[in-house]
Amino acid sequence: MEAKHLANIRQVTFGFFRAGEGYFSADGKRIVFQAVPNLPEAVFLEPKPNQYEYQIFTSELNPGARPKLISTGEGACTCAFFSSDGASLIFGSTHLNPTPSAPRSAAYGRSGSRYRWSFPEGMDIFRSDLDGKNLKRLTESNGYDAEGSFSPDGKQIVFTSFRDGDGEIYVMDADGKNPRRITHAKGYDGGPFFSPDGKRIIYRSDRKGDDLLQIYINNVEGSDERALTANDAVNWGPFWHPDSKHIVYSTSRHGHSNYEVYLMNVDTNAEERLTFHDGFDGLPVFSPDGKQMMWTSNARGTDRNSQLFIADFTLDPAPAAASNP
Repeated sequence: MEAKHLANIRQVTFGFFRAGEGYFSADGKRIVFQAVPNLPEAVFLEPKPNQYEYQIFTSELNPGARPKLISTGEGACTCAFFSSDGASLIFGSTHLNPTPSAPRSAAYGRSGSRYRWSFPEGMDIFRSDLDGKNLKRLTESNGYDAEGSFSPDGKQIVFTSFRDGDGEIYVMDADGKNPRRITHAKGYDGGPFFSPDGKRIIYRSDRKGDDLLQIYINNVEGSDERALTANDAVNWGPFWHPDSKHIVYSTSRHGHSNYEVYLMNVDTNAEERLTFHDGFDGLPVFSPDGKQMMWTSNARGTDRNSQLFIADFTLDPAPAAASNP
């Protein structure tokens, strides 16, 4: 059934303890992603600080290409994203405070599940050249600033921050100046992305505080919010198709150990399941031309560790009628 929209599925990352959350460059020729390098078995017997933390890597999309470490190797890193002109990238990092004294207790997770991501104190958004040089700190508020991505024109960054005590969506200039808050409701809002036409923002939210997440859409001013999902599942990781009408996202509606990827028309709420494979398929993204979809899966490799996969993608036949979640 995956062949309806996906073809030529192939693994992209190898040799990592785990890897995921990858994004394409503007020209579609390279990717940036987070990964934990493989370590000798003896090292795991004597854990060292940060050895299990994600770092940021880039790689050309060529057979045999070798990933390049972009982050400092210190602290925890997450949510990297290429600038619109392809000359730089941003990512969240705690490398200035790699071992915070405060416990890293703040996190999102569903009761009874192993799936969980933390909001560590000291996480800030940084911008660097494509080789990791000229690293510049863009946020300096207390707490967690991460989950950032650029606007299509490269002039703004949308991101998540706990600076006001709750996980909210903010937009700031690309140099980190003039941050403004977009969401104003209780509960975590995160993982935001501008639509390719620059008119709307998509994100996930835990508004009800029920260990579930729903997908929301809004305008860039934050004045036209609308929920796209309203079910008893965890729905997250939404990402835009280049047509600014469709998104992909992952959901636990088939079981919390079996996340699957769905395609949705945000104007009609019509949706269709894209992946049909036991295990985790999530964090889907499209290439800039919409001809490829990349996502994170722990179900398709040989070692059951999360790695990145890419498939050729065809939008048509797209979903025509709304379905019942």
